[in-house]
Amino acid sequence: MLSKVGREILRYRGTIGVLFLIITAFFGWKASQIELSYSYPRALPKDDSANIVYEKFKELFGEDGNVLVMGFTDRNFYELKKFNGWYDLAERIKTIEGIQDVLCIPKVYSLQRNDSLMRFDVEPVVRQKPKTQEELDSLKTAIEALPFYSNLIYNKETGATLMAVSFEKKTLDSKARLAIVKQIEEEATAYANANGIDMHFSGMPFIRAKFATKIAEEMQMFLILAIVVVVILLYIFFRSLTSVFVSIVVCLVGVVVSVGTIVLMGYKINVLSGLIPPLILVIGVPNCIFIINKYGEELLFHGNKVKALARTIEKVALSNFLANVTTAIGFGVFYFTNSVILVEFGIVAAINVMTTYLIAHILLPVIYSYLPAPSARSTKHLKGKNIHRALELIDHLVHNHRKKIYLVIALLLGFSAWGMTKIQVIGFLVDDLPKRDKIYTDLRFFEQNFGGVMPFEIMIDTRRENGVFSGNARTLYKIKAFQKEMEKFPELSKPISAVEVLKFVYQSYKEGNPKFFVLPGSMELKKLTDYTSGMKAKDNRLYSFLDSTRRYTRVSFQMADIGSKKMKDLIARVQPKIDTIFNFDKETKAWEPDSLRYDVKITGHSLTFLKSNDYLFHHLFVSLVIAIVLIVLIGMVLFRSVAIIVLSKIPCLIPLVITAGIMGFMDIHFKPSTILIFSIAFGIASDGTIYILAEYRNQLRKSPRHEVKKAISRTVRGIGISMIYTNIILFFGFAIFAASSFGGTVALGILISVTLLVSLLTNLILLPCILLSLEKRKYVKAMMQEPLINIIDEEEDIDLDKLEIKRRRDEGSE
Repeated sequence: MLSKVGREILRYRGTIGVLFLIITAFFGWKASQIELSYSYPRALPKDDSANIVYEKFKELFGEDGNVLVMGFTDRNFYELKKFNGWYDLAERIKTIEGIQDVLCIPKVYSLQRNDSLMRFDVEPVVRQKPKTQEELDSLKTAIEALPFYSNLIYNKETGATLMAVSFEKKTLDSKARLAIVKQIEEEATAYANANGIDMHFSGMPFIRAKFATKIAEEMQMFLILAIVVVVILLYIFFRSLTSVFVSIVVCLVGVVVSVGTIVLMGYKINVLSGLIPPLILVIGVPNCIFIINKYGEELLFHGNKVKALARTIEKVALSNFLANVTTAIGFGVFYFTNSVILVEFGIVAAINVMTTYLIAHILLPVIYSYLPAPSARSTKHLKGKNIHRALELIDHLVHNHRKKIYLVIALLLGFSAWGMTKIQVIGFLVDDLPKRDKIYTDLRFFEQNFGGVMPFEIMIDTRRENGVFSGNARTLYKIKAFQKEMEKFPELSKPISAVEVLKFVYQSYKEGNPKFFVLPGSMELKKLTDYTSGMKAKDNRLYSFLDSTRRYTRVSFQMADIGSKKMKDLIARVQPKIDTIFNFDKETKAWEPDSLRYDVKITGHSLTFLKSNDYLFHHLFVSLVIAIVLIVLIGMVLFRSVAIIVLSKIPCLIPLVITAGIMGFMDIHFKPSTILIFSIAFGIASDGTIYILAEYRNQLRKSPRHEVKKAISRTVRGIGISMIYTNIILFFGFAIFAASSFGGTVALGILISVTLLVSLLTNLILLPCILLSLEKRKYVKAMMQEPLINIIDEEEDIDLDKLEIKRRRDEGSE
């Protein structure tokens, strides 16, 4: 069948060439419409309980991660020039379209009691820029007399101050956010330069904007690096500009199609999908190498270009297809994680691995059919002395030092198992960035001075309308007690809640006396609510902490990026306090009856980050197991022997164990960005197993007495060149990701490179050793069974002995 396919491709080469031009143009047009993702990638499925609570919270109170903060430390902030410059900066930022509000020292508000209208009037403390230092000193006294703002926008102990900039929801998830963040950063940096201070930036909008910019820049950088690496290596291998050019053209068509596919499927570029174009380029090159090498071998054998192209398709198309299927499985299993970001990445990568396979096996023969036959220099690499010596050494080791090889492998596995015990399962919000990156250092500034920038929310459902204020303000006093307990946790910032707002209101009710910044008794609270109910909605800060029915309220903290491990410990300590304070009656020493119970949930970006980490960690392991099972099943379709298939997977699994050991010794944590390495690497590493087993069976069938040792030698020498070439390409192709700013991407590149290098050695050395150990008649007979799918037409395959004779004749004629 494949011989017919090859002939048909060559017969209609002109039509196929035009068709590819049209397809490439269409996908190129779609690729030009690619967009960056500006929303935070959702890792949890929609029906996850933590996600349901978080979505409910956002429905009631709005987005919790919509505040950009910038700040600095300066104990001389209350100097006229600096203060007025900060005032002007806040004014300019507030006028930017898409900005909802700005809060900083010059923009603080106080409440003025209006007895005639029975309400509070919201008044700015700084009505206009002060003109003298004496006026500013007076304002400083007034501002510091408002405890509500202490440790919220300024830290009196350290001299730090910040400006909190709130984004509108529609701006937060749009491209406009990048321009706004850039404008704010430029304005603030100009202020910092003018006053000789070091400005720091953070908050979820800032971090996400910077991540999006880095992703866009790195996508282009990786693609350029991948092209450079592939061009250099292909030229070193083939010594032919034609082979290099043709391979790059074919792989770039695959890249264009991959980007176009992202657009067609309605996806956008994020930290993972941005890796797809360079990945497709790198993964597509092995197809070209196997095709070009087989084409060169066929030409050396009979010298007929058309026949060589047809037989190349016939002989490598199916083995390459199955190898690409295993690679696609390594990506495709991410579908089972049910995580949006991983599902998108897995689906697009898997589809385009197979698409690139089709492009290579159709377009390469068409292009070569129009080109003159390669010169002797172009096929010289097939007879290279150095690579043949290396293969001879491998063959010697396999046949003469099998026990030593097993011993070395066993020692490596033992050492790696020890390393695996050192691995920690932990993730941080910005641990993908180097410790010296400004995003990272700026985040630490806000953690040290204001408790952090990661939202940590407590959502309280009183389970009855007006439950926040009913029952002698029972709910408010419980919130007060809870906040008091939370002061024991240094990881959390000062809380903001309805209680804090009411304390602020009560201070204003008592003529601004700071000693009345307390939650008053129930009678006084009734008076306050009479005053606050008359305020306009936009001025009443209580509305930020209540839903319209006053059934729900919230307590908002900011927290440090303490990592998923400490986060779990924090929640484990906070949850019992929530249960005890809200649902346990200390007087009766009994749990509250159902009718009086509160439903209190920890939520916010911090919790969803933790839950996402745990969810992805578990499901990525599940996806790895699925990948192993699927690839084993494919092997059983090809080689109908359970023992051989199971044992042949050992060379693919050992590299994963060694890589995990390296992670332990190098203190690389298990987290979603590193766990996904194993499925990808296992899928790619399994390619080599398929090639070797297919060639081994082929050589067994051609051997008159089915001599195992001779078949092993011919397998290693016959398939070794292409395997070495492809793994070197893959090694350096994945290694380019080490240039990334994201630690997860760096780990992905380095660890997959190492894994593939080890898998090359295990496939070329350990797998032949295993096959030699299985030279009993029953295993040989099992390998000789007719497979469900024939990879190679053994009857017409090239005889290596004849090929050697032909080579000698060619060398003699030269």
